Amino acid sequence: MRAKLPNTTLNLDRDGVSLHCEIFGDGPETILFLPTWMFIHSRGYKAQIPYFSDHFRCITWDPRGNGKSDRPTDPSLFGQGQYVADALAVMDATNTSRAILFGYSQSGPTCAILAAYHPDRVKAVVTVGTHTPLVARHAHNTEDRYNSDLGGQAPQGWEKYNRGYWEENFPDFADFFSEQLFVEPHSTKQREDVRSWSEGTNGEILAASMSAPYAGQYELDEAAYKRIACPMLVVHGRLDPIAPVAASEKISELTGCELVIFEEAGHAPHARYPARLNTIMRDFLAKNLGTWRPDVERRGRPAKRPKQALYLSSPIGLGHARRDMAITRELRKHYPDLRMDWLAQDPVTRLLDASGETIHPGSARLASETQHIEAESGEHDLNAFMAIRNMDEILIKNFMVFQEAVEEGDYDLVIADEAWDIDHFWHEHPDLKRTKLAWLTDFVGWVPMPEGGEREAFLTTDYNAEMIGHVEGSPNLRDRAIFVGNPDDIVPLGFGANLPQMRDWVPKHYDFSGYVIGEHPSTFGQRQDLREDFGYRSDEKICIVTVGGSGVGAALIHRILQSYPIAKAAHPDLRMIVVTGPRIDPASLDAPNGVELRAFVPNLDRHLACCDLALVQGGLTTCMELVAAGTPFIYFPLRNHFEQNVHVAHRLDRYHAGRKMIFAESDPETIAEAISAELKSPRKSRPVEAEGAMRAARMLSELL
Repeated sequence: MRAKLPNTTLNLDRDGVSLHCEIFGDGPETILFLPTWMFIHSRGYKAQIPYFSDHFRCITWDPRGNGKSDRPTDPSLFGQGQYVADALAVMDATNTSRAILFGYSQSGPTCAILAAYHPDRVKAVVTVGTHTPLVARHAHNTEDRYNSDLGGQAPQGWEKYNRGYWEENFPDFADFFSEQLFVEPHSTKQREDVRSWSEGTNGEILAASMSAPYAGQYELDEAAYKRIACPMLVVHGRLDPIAPVAASEKISELTGCELVIFEEAGHAPHARYPARLNTIMRDFLAKNLGTWRPDVERRGRPAKRPKQALYLSSPIGLGHARRDMAITRELRKHYPDLRMDWLAQDPVTRLLDASGETIHPGSARLASETQHIEAESGEHDLNAFMAIRNMDEILIKNFMVFQEAVEEGDYDLVIADEAWDIDHFWHEHPDLKRTKLAWLTDFVGWVPMPEGGEREAFLTTDYNAEMIGHVEGSPNLRDRAIFVGNPDDIVPLGFGANLPQMRDWVPKHYDFSGYVIGEHPSTFGQRQDLREDFGYRSDEKICIVTVGGSGVGAALIHRILQSYPIAKAAHPDLRMIVVTGPRIDPASLDAPNGVELRAFVPNLDRHLACCDLALVQGGLTTCMELVAAGTPFIYFPLRNHFEQNVHVAHRLDRYHAGRKMIFAESDPETIAEAISAELKSPRKSRPVEAEGAMRAARMLSELL
């Protein structure tokens, strides 16, 4: 799912070539994101546009030759002269008199030409990995290489940078070139993105583009660069194998512009290291144009003031919010005047609102992770690892919102409950860290599912290796890492080939709080009293069905509803209550007579503690609430959901709790039989500790 959709789209016809444009945001200043070589299209700026469009009006378009724009094959329709004309036409069509220009690789020279020859249209320029005709290209991708005759031989490496090979075997060239764009370790997602975007063009189009006159009527010589008077930021990766870093160094020498070199980056630092690039660009524009940036100057720190913390609670399931609120209640016992701000999303914000907690205003700008998870799911099927991997655009957008909040907020502590973006980007760029960080999670380690085969096993190993490298490379970045559980809850698996065992590695880098429950059932009072309060009779069997805070559980509810008449026939005293959660409309369910549907049930944990049976998904929080209450339950882990099928199932086995069922193997009759079996012979689980929130709060209080 995209982090942000355009406000407006338009198709602009320029001399017979249609250009597809998208406009985001409505800020007072406009950033024009110029397309690069038609090997990729405008989605290449997905790490910038969702964030910058919060403060700017952002315009981009697919290049002629890719995406939703036309795909000409006439060389005369390509070249810098055409690209400059395209940019001016887009500005005119969108009523943009002057703009900030953002150029990458091939569109770096386009920006320079516009700034030198059309200075009245340009306010500032930012380029990444730019070329310039003043500096020779790398020897492996010269014009001679491009035009060479391969003589029928199978090319190797940069020999594939050849117009004949493009037309002969474009997919293989695309695979190769995608790898050259990202030479940094752990860049599998970026390479896959680029490879998919390259499918919008072909070798014939690329060859035509390379046969065009370079600049047309424009001469991009030293004199042209020296005429550039607007503020200019030039960014380059030291390891760039496509455009030599000397190109940006030469431009800086001629223009006196700001030059930033990413020492560990290749050709696309804006895509591989977006948190750093976005922050540098934001501050550059603020310094030179007076645009928005966090107002750190207004932060004051009186000698005596209440402690202030920022809490990030994962929106993927409401369980995180319940445990985070429990920890906060305990933390306020240490600091009664603690000011806690919550950076959170729906449906977590509903729970926080109802509890009187303070929601940070930046929360309104967060891209929805819950909607993304729902979009990635199938019928009771969610590959959780791939879903989070595909959430990269949303995560960088939300990280930038967080970074603004923490820069401006003067917080003493950030508490991040499985806020993957914070942990990832602060580890990548420790200099962005502004205050103490406490990291909480109830599992460690991505695990491949069998259906994913060798590819998923490779990817999870790569992601685990990156995480291990982050933690071991910056061992003090997490001021405290808390595992919500106990050492035995760690699954007895390895992180992947040539990586350590989880049970060996995790205890070296985490403290253990024990499990944290929103409110432990031991505080609820007598079970019979609860039943009387809720109107549950002693002569009826109460079965509660609940699937959490997302819409992923709709298929499970439908299947259970089909099983109800069968189970009711075997147990006339059965009363079924289905809690759909905030994202499933009860009216959308065709419930049989006798089933009660509820969108929301206050104090659901208390209902679960006194019912006779619960049917749930495989989410850890709800399952552990049932374990702690001693309530029998049946759980249906989502297919391909590694956490539910591996981490959660292992923990429940350790507590001797729950009947695990496979949704694909469970027809209504099978579910009805399981309901009957659990009602007749409920199993007894091990007790769950009640001090987890207190322990976690004590660990956090030490940071304050």
